[in-house]
Amino acid sequence: MANIELSKIFEPRESIDYADNSVVSKTIVKKPAGNITLFAFDKDEGLAEHISPHDALVQLLDGEAEITISGELFLLQSGQSIILPANIPHALKAKEKFKMMLTMIKS
Repeated sequence: MANIELSKIFEPRESIDYADNSVVSKTIVKKPAGNITLFAFDKDEGLAEHISPHDALVQLLDGEAEITISGELFLLQSGQSIILPANIPHALKAKEKFKMMLTMIKS
């Protein structure tokens, strides 16, 4: 699926594909108030520690992820969620390949 159609039912997990040795992202909503982005991480891929000025909700759609927030490690499985607080260092790593939906709310 190249784009998410408005007013159509879609399955987030099926709307993005894995790619070997890569992190794939697909923005499905981009507004001044915030963004919703799908991600697919191949095994052992990740995002290095960084800080965002906005809170963000991570919803795991498939697989398992290691998420570190301010040095504390969280292991998430498909169906689980966590909030990444604004201005706090965090990182993500694929314990096994995983897909997630990230909802960032700007203030």
